[in-house]
Amino acid sequence: MLASNRPGAGAKAIGEEYGIPVFPITRDNMADGTLLQTLLHHAVDFVVLAGFLRKVPADITSHFRNRIVNIHPSLLPRHGGQGMYGRHVHEAVINAGDKETGITIHYVNEHYDEGDIIFQAKVPVAPGDRPEGVELKVRALEKQYFPGVVEKLLA
Repeated sequence: MLASNRPGAGAKAIGEEYGIPVFPITRDNMADGTLLQTLLHHAVDFVVLAGFLRKVPADITSHFRNRIVNIHPSLLPRHGGQGMYGRHVHEAVINAGDKETGITIHYVNEHYDEGDIIFQAKVPVAPGDRPEGVELKVRALEKQYFPGVVEKLLA
């Protein structure tokens, strides 16, 4: 099953192409338990988040304890939490004067970016780096490592 809160997400079209059931995530169906019931109906036993910015409801995080993973574009615990996504993270890294940044693949719990860390990979932040350049370095790490880490977790 594939679920998305973004109607135009590329993954949605891929899911439809391969006959994978696609479920639209809304604030309402997250809050009223419909999303959890849909996951259970489809016998989902592992959840992979990618680009999902909303807080996952406690009924889902408690049911799927250590079976929901997410990727974050910094070396958590630095630069995590509500509102820390995309360009905001890279700007925070530069403004903090960090010498390195990277990705963190972590389990999702009831708090933003506080689940146990599964994997981290680093890249240097050079003097004069701009958020756009840092973002490119971090995206390269995401593409390099995220699929393999998820595959190992599923094995």
